[in-house]
Amino acid sequence: MVKLPSRISLANLPTRIEKLDRLSKELGGPQIYIKRDDQTGSEISGNKIRKLEYVIKEALEQKCDYLITCGGIQSNHARATAAAAAKLGLGASLVLRSGGDDPLEGNYLLDRLFGAEIRFITPEDYRERRMEIMEEVKDRLVQQGYTPYIIPEGASNGIGTFGYYTAMEEILEQERQMGVAFDAIGLAVGSGGTYSGMFLANKMLGHRTKILGINVCDTADYFRDRISNILNDSLRHIDKKLDYSKNEIEIIDGYVGKGYAQSTREELAFIHWFAKLEGIILDPVYTGKGMYGLVNEIRKGNMQAYNNILYIHTGGLFGLFPKKDLFFNEG
Repeated sequence: MVKLPSRISLANLPTRIEKLDRLSKELGGPQIYIKRDDQTGSEISGNKIRKLEYVIKEALEQKCDYLITCGGIQSNHARATAAAAAKLGLGASLVLRSGGDDPLEGNYLLDRLFGAEIRFITPEDYRERRMEIMEEVKDRLVQQGYTPYIIPEGASNGIGTFGYYTAMEEILEQERQMGVAFDAIGLAVGSGGTYSGMFLANKMLGHRTKILGINVCDTADYFRDRISNILNDSLRHIDKKLDYSKNEIEIIDGYVGKGYAQSTREELAFIHWFAKLEGIILDPVYTGKGMYGLVNEIRKGNMQAYNNILYIHTGGLFGLFPKKDLFFNEG
């Protein structure tokens, strides 16, 4: 039995698992289910809040009163951090990647409503200096009398990993209740923390489900290295060793499309088709690309080894609205 770090309770858990009957029939292959982690809350909806339950608990234990994090202008993680900070009476400072002239809508609108302090930086600075810039913000806040805590992109670090360790425990209990065994679990991979938690729990609990990541940016090799680093960081919190090979980190490459947070006509058409088919909204940054990749792999005949596949819906609804004009030009 692994003794996990402590956490606070912020998310509405457990999230339900639904069978996608029409999609399963349409594809004629494995039975497909979806875990509705888009329903972890309203303001805090999505996968990030599971990670933040552990991360913010650590911040509170360190007597911190200000949260600093980073992300894109429509970052689900930044929005969830701002919402959680407001709920707990903490300050929030967000370092957001911006190309300039961003409309006040979606997650960015919510960041402002939650009262978060926002600093915009260029894509180049975000790629090369975001941690340095967050340290600058921390130094300024310390001078103002605060005790800040820096949360990395996506809360994808060792302590945040346990949000999806406990999600895997939740899934195993739901398997027992439903009488279903998932032999594969698919999810979009954007910063690596969600995959890391699922992978860690799968190994530690002796489960044999395949964890299949569909990367929405970078490459499979990049994420194997990143996930391995996150796993190593997580192990120091539980004083355990993990025997695994990087080759066990299964990332399905080929669905990045135009790049992170950029959409192809095919991806947008798929999101529209899926919404009409199942009455579920996927987002264009993560879940849309991930499910698009999974469905394409099934159609190619690459998933014949699996009978029941569970897909993790990690949220992202608010990020859909800024893409409304592009979305309805998908042809």
